[in-house]
Amino acid sequence: MTRRDNLTWWMGLAWLVIVAGPPAASASDWPRFRGPNGEGTSQDKNVPISWSAENNILWRTPIPGKGNSSPITWSDRLFLQTASDDGQERQIVCVDTTSGTIAWTKASPGSIPKDKIHPKNTLASCTAATDGERVYMPFWDGKDLSVSAFDFSGKILWTRGLGAFVSQHGAGHAPIVHDGKVIIANDQDGKSVLVALDAMTGKVAWESPRTPFRACYSTPFLLERPGEPLELVVASTAGISSYDPATGKTVWNFTWAFPGKSLRTVGSPITSHGMIFCGSGDGAGDRHAIAIKVDGKGQLSDNCLVWEEKKMFPYVPTMLIRGEYLFFTNDKGIAACHIAKTGEKVWEQRLGGGDISASPVMIEDRIYAINESGEVFVFAAAPEFKLLAQNSMGEGVRASPAVANSKLFIRGQQHLFCIGQ
Repeated sequence: MTRRDNLTWWMGLAWLVIVAGPPAASASDWPRFRGPNGEGTSQDKNVPISWSAENNILWRTPIPGKGNSSPITWSDRLFLQTASDDGQERQIVCVDTTSGTIAWTKASPGSIPKDKIHPKNTLASCTAATDGERVYMPFWDGKDLSVSAFDFSGKILWTRGLGAFVSQHGAGHAPIVHDGKVIIANDQDGKSVLVALDAMTGKVAWESPRTPFRACYSTPFLLERPGEPLELVVASTAGISSYDPATGKTVWNFTWAFPGKSLRTVGSPITSHGMIFCGSGDGAGDRHAIAIKVDGKGQLSDNCLVWEEKKMFPYVPTMLIRGEYLFFTNDKGIAACHIAKTGEKVWEQRLGGGDISASPVMIEDRIYAINESGEVFVFAAAPEFKLLAQNSMGEGVRASPAVANSKLFIRGQQHLFCIGQ
């Protein structure tokens, strides 16, 4: 082969790789629950503040079955999960974000669990994660939990069973992907383990047991501390812990001390100002939010607790940070702003219209909060409450939205909506 022939062959091979490879990422992809690192924030421009059936709803796609699975995106693909009406099947659904058409679906067998689940939960409440090469979806078949990997054409690549899942509320897992590993916090009644799977094969890379209490549903995130290696942070009733994401070895642990009964985490932890913020609660209305400052390794002392609040903070929705302020919408539909470093309340405002299960998102300098009736409240992420718009989706919403490529994606109980200019 001549040098010119050799060059032509390599160029052809490179072209094949480009054509056959996964879609290229954009700066605003939403590859996991609550977007990049679980922060729930986006700097996308030109996302509408207000919309109606005639204005700024680019498409509305019916999603068959039932599910609270939140959408994630990569390039022009969106992924979520649904369950058939009879409960005998789970499906991963891939949607083209440009047209709103369903590109493909793949089914996984299931059944209705013997024990009742929480009335607000569904059989398809798990949320996927993607690295742009594969999409990783947890499935709960009513008894056992598993994770399956698919390529972007819908071909199933592997499935890894994680054993029985036991909880009075049902499942609602959301993995993350880091450095070739799919990491999932499998926390349930009487058993808790952090699991990392090899992203290419599905084989277990490592497991790290955690102290079990009641099932928790918060999603891990990656923590950067000055002068320290990257850490994986997990929160549950047992406390807030850091792990080496390569090995699963514990770096530090803060034990959550509850004044009464132990509460569960559903909303996920977030970080800012060298602190970690996390909330917990239960169906009876008990609440306990904490802010800790990470100082050292091993078992952290109580001195790391910066502040705590036991009334108004959220149980299910996750909080947001902008500058020096901490924002949230709680389960009863109350929005609030606090000073992050001290926990001091700045303002509090009832939004109206019912309970909230979806976590809010922040786009530039405004917050989008959706209640269970499908009312979307847009207000300023500022130290003074200012309602910018209120929009109705026309159906209930419990899934958390996604933001990508200047579009807002809202998964309602019957449809997937795309809001954009």
